[in-house]
Amino acid sequence: MAPQKLTSIMSMPMSTHLQPVGADRPATRVRGEIADELKWDLGHIYPDWKSWEEGLNELKQLVESFLSYEGTLAEGPEHFLEVNELSTRIGILLFKVHQYPSLMSAEDTRNNDVQARFEKVRIVLARFDQDAAWYTPELLRVPLATLRGWIDQVKGLEPYRFGIEETFRLQQHVLDEAGERLLALATQLKRVPSQSYAMLADADVEFPTVELSTGEKIVASHSSAMQVIQTSRVQADREAAFKGWNSTFVRHTNTYASIYNGVLQRDWFMTQARRYGSSLEAALDENNIPTAVVENLIRTARDGSQPLRRYHQLRRAALGLDRYRYFDGYVPLVEVDWKIPYSEARPLVLGSVEIFGASYQETVARAFSERWIDVYENEGKRSGAFSSGVYGVHPYMMLNYTQTLADAFTLAHEMGHTLHTVLSFERQHYATSSYTIFVAEVASMANEALLLDLLLEREKDPARRISLLQYAIDDICAGFYRQTMFADFELRAHCLVEAGEPITADRLCQLYLEVLRDFFGESLDDQEWYDHTWAHVPHFFASPFYVFQYATSKAASSLIHRAITSGDDASRTGAVERYLELLSSGGNDHPTEQLRRAGVDFSTPEPIQAQVDETVTLVTRLEDELRALGLLKR
Repeated sequence: MAPQKLTSIMSMPMSTHLQPVGADRPATRVRGEIADELKWDLGHIYPDWKSWEEGLNELKQLVESFLSYEGTLAEGPEHFLEVNELSTRIGILLFKVHQYPSLMSAEDTRNNDVQARFEKVRIVLARFDQDAAWYTPELLRVPLATLRGWIDQVKGLEPYRFGIEETFRLQQHVLDEAGERLLALATQLKRVPSQSYAMLADADVEFPTVELSTGEKIVASHSSAMQVIQTSRVQADREAAFKGWNSTFVRHTNTYASIYNGVLQRDWFMTQARRYGSSLEAALDENNIPTAVVENLIRTARDGSQPLRRYHQLRRAALGLDRYRYFDGYVPLVEVDWKIPYSEARPLVLGSVEIFGASYQETVARAFSERWIDVYENEGKRSGAFSSGVYGVHPYMMLNYTQTLADAFTLAHEMGHTLHTVLSFERQHYATSSYTIFVAEVASMANEALLLDLLLEREKDPARRISLLQYAIDDICAGFYRQTMFADFELRAHCLVEAGEPITADRLCQLYLEVLRDFFGESLDDQEWYDHTWAHVPHFFASPFYVFQYATSKAASSLIHRAITSGDDASRTGAVERYLELLSSGGNDHPTEQLRRAGVDFSTPEPIQAQVDETVTLVTRLEDELRALGLLKR
């Protein structure tokens, strides 16, 4: 039983008026010196470590109790309900016990005491996974017709219907008790490739020093190299930063290839052990996603890559470059000093979601006012941003807000996840409260699209409008085309292993270049410089066949955004109602079916084509804005 991703809140009506916050972007990075209102309050989960320890001890006792039910599932509906309710109690408590140290660790990743407590939870979870391996094989020995009769007879069992039906749907891939226990024991072993990658790419990496045109020398680390690539107007400096950073992967290319081969072989082993036909089928079947969804995504996006190529050709012209490389795709087309303080971003995000109604906006306002959000960077704080649920409490959002345009969109993005979490819990029992990744990113990306609408509507400055359009197109390039390209590479690599082909560094580099050329055509020069960049992508090593869901979510959000913002009043209202129903449905059905009810049918090319069409529209608007400012010379 893994921690679910959803949370609960208690409904509390409140005004959507936002109270003022303290000074934007504190001068300090010392956490204790940042105003409390700008930090999340984990006391909503547990008031202190003593209470958390009591929760952990209770969890251990419940897990021990669960083991005593082995061999009793067939005793009758009331007894079966008792087992499932105990499982729910364990899950809800595990949510709290897991998330308290997890979120505490995000505040300061250097805190070994917190890490030790977090490890205690992991040990309990691993033990439960192993000792509860009896449950599924034993459940499958009870006839499905009998279980359906019990569910019809005992009302309390209804929330568990979908999960039970799913278990039987997957039963041909469930081993006997001994087999399931053996695979559970291999859990830690399966993590070795991703852990090895992390050690090589992060812990043991040694970045070279490169000299820029100014004479400044920088260590070409992940962050420093990207800082130059994203900001320098000097192409030679961007090239130096990229080549310095990339050299660390080139230098260890055979080791990275060996680690990735371990990922591919592991996936093929699990595929065969579970009796699937392909690694892709095995990865998708848990959520009953047809392999055609991924295959259709890759085919339609590849065939619809012309707007991607056109965008980079526009960039080449606007930047005045004779040779245009991949690293030239990040630098801004215009110089705009545009800061969006947190105090300004809050009402922008709140206003952008007015279309979803007062209740939705009230919950957004609560997130801002009730300390669900950790806003600014502090020493030791985890990088990036996330929204993480605590079932029975509320979601928590972590930011590292620096007042950029991207930060404002990140706030909207994470707020989309947060509201998805809230609505799912309000409408769903714990057993069906956890939504899948296939659906999750739709909510966040829809919120970003609405914020873009608001900013474009209000903004009159041409340079800022270009910045907004570039941001939106870059987001599509990264979230749709790039992730689809990654999915294409993953699929081709797994197919090589399934066909018994050897995996070498040279073959992986060749494969990556083939995919790159299929998507970018002649819009990029010197593509061979990028043959090793497959090793840059942590998702390949940590979670194969995961990234395609960013692309499908981007496409789904594009289609939903079109439906809720265009057409007559009745059609827009209906689209909003279907969308909010999607957010409220948690995990009560297969994700493709949930999206279909919201108007997104992945059995057709329509959602993918909608994203391609949106890209065409945005690139055309960008071209018009660039021409109006005289920035296109050809």
